Amino acid sequence: MDVTEYILSAGKAVLDMMEREWQPLNAVELEHQLDQTVEQILEADLASKRKRKASPSDYEELVQSQATAIPQTHAESRSADSAAVKHISDLLQSSTAGIRMSGRSRLSLSQTVLLSLTLLCERVSYRTVSDRFQLEKGNIHRIFFSFCERINALQEKLIKWPVGKEAAEILVPFSTLLGKGEEDNGKGVPRVLGALGHTRIPIRLPVGKHDTSKMRTEEHPDSWLHLELVCDHRGQFLHCRAGKGSDKDRANALRNRLAQMPSGSFLVARTGYPLTPQILTPYENSCGQKEELFNQTLEEHSRTFDQAVAKLKTRFRRLQYLDIGNFERARAVVLTACVLHNVFLNTGEELEGQFENEEALIQEREVAADEEGIHHRDGVAALLFKNVNTVRT
Repeated sequence: MDVTEYILSAGKAVLDMMEREWQPLNAVELEHQLDQTVEQILEADLASKRKRKASPSDYEELVQSQATAIPQTHAESRSADSAAVKHISDLLQSSTAGIRMSGRSRLSLSQTVLLSLTLLCERVSYRTVSDRFQLEKGNIHRIFFSFCERINALQEKLIKWPVGKEAAEILVPFSTLLGKGEEDNGKGVPRVLGALGHTRIPIRLPVGKHDTSKMRTEEHPDSWLHLELVCDHRGQFLHCRAGKGSDKDRANALRNRLAQMPSGSFLVARTGYPLTPQILTPYENSCGQKEELFNQTLEEHSRTFDQAVAKLKTRFRRLQYLDIGNFERARAVVLTACVLHNVFLNTGEELEGQFENEEALIQEREVAADEEGIHHRDGVAALLFKNVNTVRT
């Protein structure tokens, strides 16, 4: 038997082995197995090439440059094998969404996550990232938006509206002055599920909408993205909705979820949101001592929302201005940042300290309130004011 026959025989044996191993798998499982195998081969190949071509000091410098691809923020540094990067890689690896990651040639999954986090956490150009990761700019573009698409598919899993026992565990008192046994209109101690609010994410105007004469007098509604969020007392997002800047709808997407809230609980929000039994907003007119005390207490909870948004924009600096003229792609990037905000929080990599909001509060006019909402707010305000007077006496 000559060499050619040996090669043919070996090739046939490999094909038979692959067929026996993978034939029973469905299309999604087969793709998953192929991706995993290719990634392992690529990682081993890249590591061996670097060790052969680089001196020990050069190799350490290369590893360190990739480890610092995500910026150090408030003494927080991450490397490619950090808990967050590993957790995100595991989430994508185990995802059954069936969305294939495109443009991943020459990159393992962990490097794909690291590259995408670099683009999110730093305001750097594709050219800079291209030099850092030694990839073509067009390929980086495909990798990044494919990554965002995969993360968006995990939104419902990682940004969940709490119900039942989960909701009861994150409830906090509206005020420390309200204790057990005190009731508002027979509904139990008033407790807060989370803070509701919105923020703006500046984006590039789509092609054809650059009307400079109009831009001088008023801001174009498509020059920013409207992001509505609900966060709990830890700053974890419970709800996330991104819409166009012209979107004036407030809390409409929450209607079905509000009905699932535990009895006696509510969300706090600033002016501009409807006053209902489930959403309490501040008093706007003719404020006496009782109303001022209520507004101050509500504002303390609203600052939790401010801190969550400030940390989101501090960690993911690309949100300070998205140079993307396509609304759907800009929306995908923003939702990716919101999902990863929860991931970092769950892995213990939280930004510490107080952060200032980069924007002034958006001034909103007071919207219509229903009678039950007014009655509920008055009851909470009266109970709070009564307890303050009791403590003072």
